[in-house]
Amino acid sequence: MQLAVLSQQPKRWTNACLIVGIGASGALTQAAKTIDSAANGLVRQAVKQGDISGKPGETLMLVTTDKNLPPRILLAGIGGDSTSEKEHRTICQAVVRAVRSSGAERVVSTLAAETVAGNDIEWRCHTEALEVVEAAYRFTAHDTIGKKVTAKSAQKKETLKAWDFLISGTKKTAQLKAVKLAVTQAEALSHGCSLARDLGNLAPNICTPDYLAKQARSMGKDFKKLKVSVLDEAQMKKIGMHSLLSVSRGSRQPAKLICMEYNGAAKSKKPLVLVGKGITFDTGGISLKPGAAMDEMKYDMCGAAGVFGVMQTCVELDLNCNLVCVVAAAENMPDGDASRPGDVVATLSGQTVEILNTDAEGRLVLCDALTYIKKYKPAAVIDVATLTGACIIALGHVASAVMANDDTLADHLVEAGMAANDRTWPLPLWDDYQSQLDSNFADMGNIGGRAAGSITAGCFLSRFAKDYSWAHLDIAGVAWRSGGKAKGATGRPVPLLMEYLQKHHVS
Repeated sequence: MQLAVLSQQPKRWTNACLIVGIGASGALTQAAKTIDSAANGLVRQAVKQGDISGKPGETLMLVTTDKNLPPRILLAGIGGDSTSEKEHRTICQAVVRAVRSSGAERVVSTLAAETVAGNDIEWRCHTEALEVVEAAYRFTAHDTIGKKVTAKSAQKKETLKAWDFLISGTKKTAQLKAVKLAVTQAEALSHGCSLARDLGNLAPNICTPDYLAKQARSMGKDFKKLKVSVLDEAQMKKIGMHSLLSVSRGSRQPAKLICMEYNGAAKSKKPLVLVGKGITFDTGGISLKPGAAMDEMKYDMCGAAGVFGVMQTCVELDLNCNLVCVVAAAENMPDGDASRPGDVVATLSGQTVEILNTDAEGRLVLCDALTYIKKYKPAAVIDVATLTGACIIALGHVASAVMANDDTLADHLVEAGMAANDRTWPLPLWDDYQSQLDSNFADMGNIGGRAAGSITAGCFLSRFAKDYSWAHLDIAGVAWRSGGKAKGATGRPVPLLMEYLQKHHVS
């Protein structure tokens, strides 16, 4: 999908669709009045007949035969004088659905010229662009098995090829540049989200730890500012990452620790470090999961997919920041050599863990990664993981949970989530919960019982993140959609993390 910003109407309307807004009670926007005048009252006639009332999300397609007019005019209900952010997204989603079913190859949209409470024209264009590309996403990577997965591989060949934002009332060069930048950033973000969705949606026999390592190396070749290194099992064993390796023991797929370092700012500037849980398939190990919907456990690497998506967006925009993304990748399988409940393993930090449940494996790979990344002397660390089913019980499929040892960092993530429409909500990490991890045979157990399961998982990780500002994102409820036509990875929390990165770490 090609996105562009126009300051005036195109000279040719070949197989195009013009979108104009209809306000409350059928009031015509300026763009609607202009096209109505050129079309001899066609728009006013549709409104007068009651074919459209202006309710947000309403659409009506008009067809013309005049060569000087667009062959299609889509009337879009936009409500009152100032629509809300939610209504604006609803409007954008509705027009995308209407246009994609029309056969139009090109769209010229005037929706961004209308007002949205508390937001400027850049926000409106950015939001519309994201909705357009989101709707266009199709997973087709299995059609190219064995080839490199790119953001563009998610785009299905279809009629609609271009979406233009018509900002005819904007004559200021500075504002036009700002709008174009907003659309460019939205496009790059959509590529990051598409990559994250592609990696999440890939079959687990394809998307293995080794596959993720190859994906990182491929990105390293494409972008000069990106340095990639991968630790194999022998190297991890040598430095003492026995907790991470305990997870991959039952699998024929060797674990990998994948490190991607982007240097877009001065070396003296401390990096933001993102750590992604990359369990490419999770059977639960010896603590075997139920068979129903186990196929969805390929999504247990969506934390890793998310940090890949953030890195993709960051390097594409060539941001002035330093970013490190580390992926702890492993497959959790039952086998004669798999970890057992009751095993005790040593972590890279020197602390020992009694494995009480092999299905609580995400924290076992993350804890070693959280110790390893101290070498980067981070400004802040955020780990991203589909960590607990308890998080879904607490927050459903609406928000990610955030837990942190730094209240300011937690607040920033909540604010970023609200701004990006990729919401998160804080849970406490009070010392009162730490005792649930007590073990008679090691420094700690890897589970703390049914009560406050998400919080005790965060408490476990906090024991390995004491030397820096750290937050944990549990994305178990938002990383993918289950069942039906909508089933698949969502690309979250790439929007949240990019909003936070750009606001707090880009110079």
